[in-house]
Amino acid sequence: MKPARLVVLFIALAAGGIAAWLASSGRAPEQQAQAPAIDTVDVLIAKTDLDRGQVIAPDNIGWQAWPTGALNPSFIKRSDRPDAVNQFSGAIVRVSIASGEPIREPAVVFAKAGGFLAAVLKEGMRAVAMEITPENGAGGFILPDDHVDIILTHRDKEAERDTGVEKYVSDTILRNVRVLAVDQAVEEKNGQKVAIGKTATVELTPDQAETLALSRQLGTLSLALRSIVDSPSTTPEDAQQKAVAQFSINTVRYGVSSSAMTR
Repeated sequence: MKPARLVVLFIALAAGGIAAWLASSGRAPEQQAQAPAIDTVDVLIAKTDLDRGQVIAPDNIGWQAWPTGALNPSFIKRSDRPDAVNQFSGAIVRVSIASGEPIREPAVVFAKAGGFLAAVLKEGMRAVAMEITPENGAGGFILPDDHVDIILTHRDKEAERDTGVEKYVSDTILRNVRVLAVDQAVEEKNGQKVAIGKTATVELTPDQAETLALSRQLGTLSLALRSIVDSPSTTPEDAQQKAVAQFSINTVRYGVSSSAMTR
């Protein structure tokens, strides 16, 4: 064999040996390295999608290991409540829960002695129904869980006495009211985008419920749909709610108009 060929063969063998050594030495640390252990804890999760208003069955929920570092204080841990699957069976879902999502106690209600509507009412609140039509109900675009203003349109008797001309005025009597149901539908189903109903059930305080009952005797009630952006906030309007409630009471008792109230 020629010397040149011997040199080439030697270089090839040497390169192959070096490559094999590098491959074996590079693989060894990977084989020896182990993934760090992750601390987990069993939490109660939804095994299927749970819709609002659904009664939880035992096979709808179960335990799943959850990283301790991602644990939320509201999660239900097996170490704290080992019988939680039985405890939550029969509870009513207040807000929709996706499959695999941890169960939080505020998301469900335990209402063994009452119906769903009584269960989802906030403490101290009342459910009051009012008649609606497409014309005074935002064309059917008001759905459960929307927030609305309630507007009263009535005759201004004081102005009529002064001018001798029939006059109507509109006043917003209640603001930022949550709609609980339209007719008997308490949730949006099957991609429904509108709900043409004859009755809307709204969530009110006892004082607001009295205001609504009085206002029915004065004229026509309409619902105005609020933007989702300003719907959650209710506290800034408490004072105005009280003033409006007093306005409605005075209107019924004494025939005082809104203009007289503002003066």
